[in-house]
Amino acid sequence: MTLTTSLADISVLLVEPSPMQAGLVSRMLAHQGVRHVRVVTTAQDALAALTEGKDAASLVISSLYLPDMPGTELVMAMRADEALEAIPFILVSSETRPQVLEPIRQSGACSIVSKPFTEQQLSRALFAAADYLNPPADLDLAEVEGMRVLIVDDSLASRHHLRRLLEELGIERITEAVDGKEAVVILADSMFDLVITDYNMPEMDGRELTEYIRTQSWQADVPVLMVTSEQNMGRLAAVERAGVSAICDKPFEAGTIRRLISDALTR
Repeated sequence: MTLTTSLADISVLLVEPSPMQAGLVSRMLAHQGVRHVRVVTTAQDALAALTEGKDAASLVISSLYLPDMPGTELVMAMRADEALEAIPFILVSSETRPQVLEPIRQSGACSIVSKPFTEQQLSRALFAAADYLNPPADLDLAEVEGMRVLIVDDSLASRHHLRRLLEELGIERITEAVDGKEAVVILADSMFDLVITDYNMPEMDGRELTEYIRTQSWQADVPVLMVTSEQNMGRLAAVERAGVSAICDKPFEAGTIRRLISDALTR
């Protein structure tokens, strides 16, 4: 896979209130070949910088705890703005509590880099963002032309993020459902080549949806890709037993989704 966006082409907005941490991350970015880094200390300054237009950032790297609002609220504000929703977001934080990180996982963030981190870990997050900004041609356009995909996720931001990735691959026939119950209704009337679903959803979760597809749907053989922030190994094992084709963690790398879609098409 050849990366088509150089790190030298990326303009980074670093949101970090600590001068020491900002200096450390800036030096790591420079060592990785990133030439354009702008540092701000608050979320409001970040949003203002992103909406300036001139020399706008193509990637945001943010701490979780900011003086005016958490990084979770910053990324949600970006996702709520049509002009900013597609900008990749990397969170840098020592926070480990799932309930705190869940909004970031559901927002379509590219990566969560845990403190303390190495330059190699930051580099992987950078390349994932570059891959998202300008994806390589992993799939044959002839393969994906006409492909029908159903996205099932109660998070609007996650659905939008997945839709953008699919559209960049040339997949245009995309249907969305907010939970498994709505997906069942859609699956009864429409045929799909791939179902991408979250795990934790109201009404009917991803495991129940997968079980329905495998045991009751007339499309029992359709590949089901689960993209989830669920960490409970018992629940994930139950999903595998239900017949899911593949499981991908949130936040996910764009290349991972493309590879799983390619595998599904091959099968």
